[in-house]
Amino acid sequence: MTPRLAELTPLNFEAALAVRVRPSQEHAVEPVAHSLAEAYVHPAGVAWPRLIVDGDRPVGFLMAFLDIDWRGDGTLTRSGLWRLNIDAAEQGKGYGSFAVRSVAEELRRRGTEELYVTWHPGPDGPEEFYLRLGFRVTGETSGGQTVGVLTL
Repeated sequence: MTPRLAELTPLNFEAALAVRVRPSQEHAVEPVAHSLAEAYVHPAGVAWPRLIVDGDRPVGFLMAFLDIDWRGDGTLTRSGLWRLNIDAAEQGKGYGSFAVRSVAEELRRRGTEELYVTWHPGPDGPEEFYLRLGFRVTGETSGGQTVGVLTL
């Protein structure tokens, strides 16, 4: 496995849109097209979308958020992982862990000390995945989702 992150371009845009999670996970994560629309409507520099590629093969998509106004009132900014979509055929191969490590490296490079993430609660959600990677539950919720944080 030699994954890398690729910026989205007109050449790989369709490949990004083709990334699909398992049907049982669709309720827990927005599709790539929704994420790209969100990136477009937020101020420049807030969203950091990337295609996860192994060789020539797209295996997933991630989108980080950078210094987003967490409460919507200008009193608290946070950075973290906004979306993580690993293609159904590529799950269980370490690409999700690679994605989280990659976002952590980018945030460290930018001088950020904490990486935030939210996830769909429940037995079919990714909580165990995030906890195994060292995230801790903050006790907060955001849009009905559990908020976790990883100290960088």
